[in-house]
This record gives sequence, structure tokens and C-alpha cells, in this order.
Amino acid sequence: MRIALVTGANSGFGMLMTVELIKAGYAVIATMRDIEKGTRLQQEIAKLDRLANLHIRKLEVTNEEDIMLVYQYVQEQFARLDVLINNAGYSQGGFLADISMENWKLQQETNVFGTVHMTQAFLPLLERSQRGQIINLSSVSGIMGLPGLSAYCASKFAIEGFSEGIRLELRSKNIYVSLIEPASYQTDIWKKAFEKLDPINHSDILKDNVFQYVENSASSAGDPKEVAALVIRICESKYPKLRYPIGKGALFLSFAKKLVPWRIIEWMVLKKLR
Repeated sequence: MRIALVTGANSGFGMLMTVELIKAGYAVIATMRDIEKGTRLQQEIAKLDRLANLHIRKLEVTNEEDIMLVYQYVQEQFARLDVLINNAGYSQGGFLADISMENWKLQQETNVFGTVHMTQAFLPLLERSQRGQIINLSSVSGIMGLPGLSAYCASKFAIEGFSEGIRLELRSKNIYVSLIEPASYQTDIWKKAFEKLDPINHSDILKDNVFQYVENSASSAGDPKEVAALVIRICESKYPKLRYPIGKGALFLSFAKKLVPWRIIEWMVLKKLR
């Protein structure tokens, strides 16, 4: 039985990944900030009659004590870790002038340093696996910066660079690092990104159109189960790739960013939002 750890497993991608991994025969340490929010996950696993494979632990990725406690638990229970999935994170919406420095720092602290800290902390257990894997949740926002999402994009660009670097570092240890780059999916991330910001009462047409675009994207977003299924394919792959763009327009955007001059991309984006 392979052992996987998923952060942010109480909802969204994290919960679906946990369910699919347990279906595939994995034991999963499902971590979340508030374990009381793990009830729905427990119910889903109970339907599979595999509660013995689910291990819910409290973990806030910005809390060193939480990370160490979970590390000790995994070490004592399993003595190794085969798959680390850095899924926990959130999106801070807003234009540059709208976001306080406190929120800028919190965005990077959670999405970037939380991922780095988890990866560094659990590396000794991954090294004990016959073939370790690290799967980091990026985004199409880690491929191209978008107006109204600069803080989130900055965090995902950082995850892209971090993952490229450690992939090259860890290959000699038989540990594969992969990035999942989802487009828009039906999760709460975009609703939460802008819920504290007022889309009305301002005269900036670009802002209005960005809010509208985000709402429209959310309403036509894909089924997040696609991302959970992709996790299983990555875990079962003999030679996992570095990047896995997924969802409507993700693959096109990935190629366009590499091949199309920026001035043309800029013109296309601004035309769409005006």
C-alpha cells in the first residue's frame, strides 16, 4: 500500500483527491486546518468501506508545530511517505491598489512558503520511498499573470519556479516533482477570492469587466473530479512529467505563452476585458 499526504483535504480538489486515492488503494493522511470540517470526507470514505485507510490530521501549512506533529505521526505510523500533494492554498483577488501589504504577505505565506515548508519537512520520509512523488497545485495563473489576480499569480509563478528547481535536485533520489495547472473549475476558490471586495461603486471599466469575467468563468467551469482523476494518473505513471495543464484553455494558454509575442497576448487580453 502506498502512502499519500494531501493538504487542504476538507473540500474542493483536496477532498476529491483523497477520495480517489483511497479508491485506488492508497492510505491517505488528509490534513486540514479544522478537523471538524472533515465530516463530509469521512462520510464519503465510509461509503467505500475504507475508513481504515483515512487518517485525518490537523495541519495549517503556515504553522511549524502542526507540520512537525503530522511529520511525527506519519513517521510513527508508516515510517515513509510515497506521495506528497501540496494542495492547500487560496486566491486573493483584487487590483494592486485594493490589496493591503498584510494580505500580499499572507497570500505568499500560505501558497508559497506553506508549500516549501511542507516539502522540506517531509523530504526525509519521501527519500525512504522506493519512488517518491511531490505534486504541487499550480494554476493557469502560474502560466500567465492576469489583472485582478496579481497576488495569486505571483504565488503560483513562485510555485512553478520552485517545482522546476527541486525536480532537477531530486531526480537523482528517485523522487519525481510534478505540477498540476488547472484552468477554472467548480470550486469555491474564485468566489472566496473576490467576496470581500465590492465589484460595484467604482468607475474603472477594467475592474467591472474582470469581476464579470470571473463570474462567467465560474458558472461555466469544469468538473473538479477531472483534476482528482489526473492525480491518480500521475501517481500511477512510471515517469511522471513536470507539467500537467488541465481544463478549458489550459493547454492552449501554456503553448501560447511560449510561442506568441507578449504584445499580442496583451492586446488579446485587454480587448477581451474592455
